[in-house]
Order: sequence, then structure tokens, then C-alpha cells
Amino acid sequence: MSAEVEGRTAAERFREERNLGVQPLGDLIAIIERATGINVAALEADQDHHGMMVRDRQRDVMFIGVASTRRPMRQRKTLAHELGHVLFGDAMGGPAGAWGHPPFEESRADAFARHLLVPLDGLREFLGERGSPAKAELSELSEVVQRFLVAPPIAAIALCQAGYIDDATKRAWLSPTTPQLATRFGWSDQYRALREESARRRAPQRLLGRAVNAYAEGVLSVQAIATLRGITRQEAEMELRDAGVVPVRRPRFVG
Repeated sequence: MSAEVEGRTAAERFREERNLGVQPLGDLIAIIERATGINVAALEADQDHHGMMVRDRQRDVMFIGVASTRRPMRQRKTLAHELGHVLFGDAMGGPAGAWGHPPFEESRADAFARHLLVPLDGLREFLGERGSPAKAELSELSEVVQRFLVAPPIAAIALCQAGYIDDATKRAWLSPTTPQLATRFGWSDQYRALREESARRRAPQRLLGRAVNAYAEGVLSVQAIATLRGITRQEAEMELRDAGVVPVRRPRFVG
């Protein structure tokens, strides 16, 4: 079976088993954490390192890490790509994880990511019947990029596979960037908000939840939570106080 077929089949199965339908996926980090129990974090990293997966063998816990970036569509693709590696059980290159995999595994994870983010049935449901593939307009590419929150190359490949554009149009549509489409077709404000969100650090939700509980119980400092979230101590204190999270006072023992 080819990498493309394996990737598509796994993506369709993932959506079906988790009742995700064929609609666009919103907060991908939250969806992955909720659907799989995998801890996901957006981290500051070298610009050449987009994502990685790490397994804590002692606790048998899996982590996915993606780089915080001002390129939100790339971050979403990376998240889906790394999820594909996890679901396929692709081997990691070392005890601390891996930034790369063999070519077949990379191609399969790429296919999984494309079909997870833009299911062909969802694309057909969104676009319905259109005219001749040779007469497709660039606005259609923008519609798909905005709707499914993917980079133009992923949208172009999906449009071609679904029969909306021909191969020549697909190749031509690999060049436009998301900012260019957003500006040209009037959704640059939405793209700016997406970019600001993807540039932030983000701690795994379950890990952060346990940390907040430990703080409330008086066994973890507010600085630890601030460090985990990548914010200042004052910001962490204010957020916790506004949420009504106050550490209990433990009795002091005098020896």
C-alpha cells in the first residue's frame, strides 16, 4: 500500500472513530489532547525545527512538541504530521525524540496531515458543484485555505484530488502564500489573529491543570506556573487570583 493511501485511510479512520465528521478542525492542539490523551505543547524552538514527538518511557507518556511560529498554517500541518507519526508508531531516532524520519514515514505522515486537515468529502460538501477545472479562480483556493486553515499547497493538492482543478492549475497554485491570499481576498484581520495565536507558547493542558491544582494545594509556587506558561510571575498571579485560585495556607510547625 502506498504512503498516500495509508495516510488517507488513517486520517479518515481517526475522524470517524472520534466523531469529528468532515468539518474543519478548529483548535488542533485541544482536539489532539482530548481525542488521544497525548500531551501537546507549543515551544520556542529553532526556526528549522517545526515539530517533534517524545515518549517518556518511564511513565509511558507521549508528548508532541511544535514550534511557536507566526506561520499558523504551517504549525497546524506540523501538528497533524506529528500526530500521524504517533498513530503509525513510527520509530524515533533517539532517546529524546526525533526531528526526522525515513522518507516513506515522512510521506505517509504528510498524507495523513493533508487528509486530516482537508478531508475530500468535507471539501466537496463545502464547495458543491463547480465549473470546469480549467476555469477555476484563485478565489476558490483562498476559500479553501481560509475554511480549513491550511497552507495553499495543501489546499491545491486537495482541490486537484477532488477534481476541482487540473494538474496545471495545481502546480500554479503552489506558489501563492497565505498572507497574499488573505490580503487579496479580504481576510487579513483573521489571518493576523491566527498568526498571533500560533506565535504564543502553550503548555499541555493536563500538565498545566495539575500544576494549578498543586498551586491551589500550596505545594507548587506561582513561579513554576509562570515558567510553564512562559509569562511573568505577576501575570500568573493575576490570572490565578481572577479565577479564584488561591493557595491554601498550611500550618507552620515550630520545632
